[in-house]
Amino acid sequence: MPTVSPEPKPAMRAAAASMQQLLAGTSYVSYSYGYPHKTAYRALSPRRLQEVWNAEPRDALFLYVHIPFCSVRCGFCNLLATTGAEASLVRRYIDTLERQAVATREAVGRRTFVRAALGGGTPTFLQPAELRRVLDVMRNTMGADLAAIPTGVEVSPETTDGERLAVLQEFGVDRVSIGVQSFDQREAGAMGRPQRDADVHRALRLIRDHHFPTLNIDLIYGGADQTTASWLASIRAAIEYRPEELYLYPLYVRPLTGLGRRGQSWDEQRISLYRAGRDFLLEQGYQQVSMRMFRAPHAPTCTAPVYCCQQDGMVGLGAGARSYTRELHYSTRYAVGRAGVSAVIEDYVSQDAAALATVDYGFEMDDGERRRRFVIQSLLQAEGLSRAEYRSAFGPDALGDLPALQELQQGALATVTQDRVRLTPAGLERSDAIGPWLYSPRVGRLMEEFAWT
Repeated sequence: MPTVSPEPKPAMRAAAASMQQLLAGTSYVSYSYGYPHKTAYRALSPRRLQEVWNAEPRDALFLYVHIPFCSVRCGFCNLLATTGAEASLVRRYIDTLERQAVATREAVGRRTFVRAALGGGTPTFLQPAELRRVLDVMRNTMGADLAAIPTGVEVSPETTDGERLAVLQEFGVDRVSIGVQSFDQREAGAMGRPQRDADVHRALRLIRDHHFPTLNIDLIYGGADQTTASWLASIRAAIEYRPEELYLYPLYVRPLTGLGRRGQSWDEQRISLYRAGRDFLLEQGYQQVSMRMFRAPHAPTCTAPVYCCQQDGMVGLGAGARSYTRELHYSTRYAVGRAGVSAVIEDYVSQDAAALATVDYGFEMDDGERRRRFVIQSLLQAEGLSRAEYRSAFGPDALGDLPALQELQQGALATVTQDRVRLTPAGLERSDAIGPWLYSPRVGRLMEEFAWT
């Protein structure tokens, strides 16, 4: 693997000036899991949470709770998370989470949650009684019927045990997502993810023994000395557990992470491993949902009320959790480095009820940004962008609003029909370049100017 300068922070190579630059550039700019990226958020004039949600539709919301604690900080992680948290800090955090939930419930008012997730960090870092407290906040304080709606929780091999899984079952959690990354502990260690193979298999057996309807396994490709053979061996090891979902993530080097200090770039290896993994899973009958996500034929069919990630709102609780309304995306401050993350968490646990019911950091969405968000979050899915749904939401046709979509067709990265704009296989594997390419100049500039801490 070549050793060169570190990959830039998101958006340094975003918003390419032409299709030629997009085709000639790297396929790995940044993962567009949300638009805009948190690095585009800035300080806002404080406003009451009740005012933010007063005119919002609240009949199809997503509840997300963030636990920023881990037993190990992975070398590739750029989430708001920290290790070595003392028990007193964890207690203060959950206490604050409970206070925030009460303030948020009163401010948001009438609400219906149709999706819920507990992420991090590692929620199963918490002791079973602490985990029960957090799930109780979600169910009883916020009013999310976790057993009746799709509810996911993230776990790690070293923190998964029968007692914690029993707590998840007690609250009706139906999806458990485990970050394995590699079934070869030497490869995982090289990616900054120290773990033992025995712990991985023990955790997976326990999850399967508890009969959760959906098991998701995260794997990462692009690690040092990883080969096609070793990558496919990890995928084969994963499907031995018959996961309903598999996520295949390319390894990224990001500022202030462990790997970010090594200075590596490896486009050719990542694209080769992606194709090998994709082709193998398709041969096994998995359906490709996006560049990253693959769903098994035996995965359960969702019968819950529809949640439209392009338009419906999200209520986030905890340091690092994002909330979405039509006009405002907001959260706590964002940090990656240990000192920065610790400062964000300390600021969070020090807030009183009034502060917890105030929004002062985020991104104001105008009509143009809402349209871009709808396009990006639709187009990067394998089923593509529905032109009819776009017209229903905004009036004009997406092709007229965003001519770059026609450029994607001209570059053989997308097909355009009367009904849809859908990425081709060549376009889907470039999702991490196409998403940022579609960012607005405003978002690209803010991301470029973000000060990493």
